[in-house]
Amino acid sequence: MPATQFICPDGQRVEIHNCLRCCPNQQRCMFLPTLRAIAKSLNRKISEPTVTELIAGTRETFLKKVTDYAVEPASILYALQGQAIHSINECNTQGEILSEDRLRDDVTSGQFDLCGKIIDSEEGVLGDLKVTSSFKLMKALGIYKVDVPTGEIYKTGTRKGQSRTRKEFRYDGFRDLQDWAIQLNYYRMLLERTGFKVNRMYIQALCRDSNLRIASERGIDKPVYIIPINKISDVWLKKYFSHKAKALKTALKMKILPPICSLHERWNDKKCLGYCVARENCPHAQKLIAKMDEA
Repeated sequence: MPATQFICPDGQRVEIHNCLRCCPNQQRCMFLPTLRAIAKSLNRKISEPTVTELIAGTRETFLKKVTDYAVEPASILYALQGQAIHSINECNTQGEILSEDRLRDDVTSGQFDLCGKIIDSEEGVLGDLKVTSSFKLMKALGIYKVDVPTGEIYKTGTRKGQSRTRKEFRYDGFRDLQDWAIQLNYYRMLLERTGFKVNRMYIQALCRDSNLRIASERGIDKPVYIIPINKISDVWLKKYFSHKAKALKTALKMKILPPICSLHERWNDKKCLGYCVARENCPHAQKLIAKMDEA
């Protein structure tokens, strides 16, 4: 099921179609066309499970399909921003670059963004467009901070006699690109099934908070980053997506709630506490929220 309600800034809930017809408040929280675009983005009619749905936790995807849920319109704006970026790129391919085609196999379907001469003169370059946060980019680029001695010591206070340090960035940390790499590699597989050879893969990541201090504190000093993606085994990809698709289809057919999402899928429970739109219908998320409220 799609989202059925909007959550107003004051916490009030209203059916989406009622919101679009007549705002229950004195003034809308956003322009009506913006709210219409948000509502449209929440109601995609694709029968088979998509690549992005299968990468997410099976329980999360299951609950989004079988239960009603509410969303805050403002939380969907970043997704709309991403769609706008996609539209800008699609309009400027000039017929020489493949873009925005939905491909299918017997497991799932996926809509890749761009493929062709998108970064240099070489054909067969697959690209995916992301609008993301500086935190996500910091993790994806392997950026972290270390304490480096300055050669000075504290002369007063509780740290008297201890060495002074300063923070320095390092760029050789673990690059957390798992979900992006899995997604882009499956698009590669779908393209290659149709006869297109994919030679390289890249993510073009637009940092939505690049002009804020928090971004510079995370080592993000540019608005856009081009990130190369390595190839993943086709055998592994087929096993992974076949397993996820089978688990989802079984749960939908039997109407049985799947096991809780993995730690990675639920961002070490952070997603359950504030980012999963289906959290109100998930027993695990509700337990976490109740514990946090008690604390």
